Amino acid sequence: MTDTWRLLITPPARGAWNMAVDEAILQSAGHGVSLPTLRLYDWSPACLSLGYAQSFKDVDTTRLRAQGWDVVRRLTGGRAILHIDELTYSVCAAPNDPRVLGSVLESYHRLAKALITALHNLGLPVEMEENTSPGGNVRGPVCFEVPSAYEIVVNGKKLVGSAQARKKEGVLQHGTFPLCGDLTRITQALIFPDETTRSAAAEKLLSRATTAETVCGHALAWHTAAQAFVNAFEVELGLNFERDELTTIEKKYAQELLETKYDHPSWTERS
Repeated sequence: MTDTWRLLITPPARGAWNMAVDEAILQSAGHGVSLPTLRLYDWSPACLSLGYAQSFKDVDTTRLRAQGWDVVRRLTGGRAILHIDELTYSVCAAPNDPRVLGSVLESYHRLAKALITALHNLGLPVEMEENTSPGGNVRGPVCFEVPSAYEIVVNGKKLVGSAQARKKEGVLQHGTFPLCGDLTRITQALIFPDETTRSAAAEKLLSRATTAETVCGHALAWHTAAQAFVNAFEVELGLNFERDELTTIEKKYAQELLETKYDHPSWTERS
């Protein structure tokens, strides 16, 4: 059986707006006002995102500002990610939708199969990490140091990182697919006790994570990757996408969330 979902491909935006939009879609799709939604997007400027429970004390605000980067706190858990040179996806659906039904692990596994198909179609020899703890037990501040449940790896190195929030109104899963660039840039936005420790963290990150360009040896265009995601979700999850835009209600709610939550220090700068 094929179900109809909405496809949103939104322009690059600030981190706070991106997170506000994801939560607005969660509310709308979760309550059945909008169709279940796959959103594909990018970030401008580059933005450090913190996991829901991560301390803001991890952030080196001086270095962050010097780079011209933003910072935001996600609704989902996990550790810090620097959103730059990547494709980001989000899935929002009601809790009873077959694609997200069941436990966190069950829904992770279902959606990971679509991600695997997308990356295989892009020529990336990826496989699924079978760790059974979504989010992992990562002690350091960097998300991509350790693969968590049903995430996507190449030769043991993490390529796609995902996180999920399950609310009474619905399920949000979003994740990042690094296309190119220096993954160690994130260490310039985080606090370390000294430069030796910072350099060691950068080396550790490169030993445990990678980008599409590093794997396949050539640049991968954002829109090429986006189309591969759309095709794989349709085939693997039995979906038919209707391309659409944010509704007026979603835009209004996202603006409210921007002002009262994602752009507000009481949310972002929690310790």
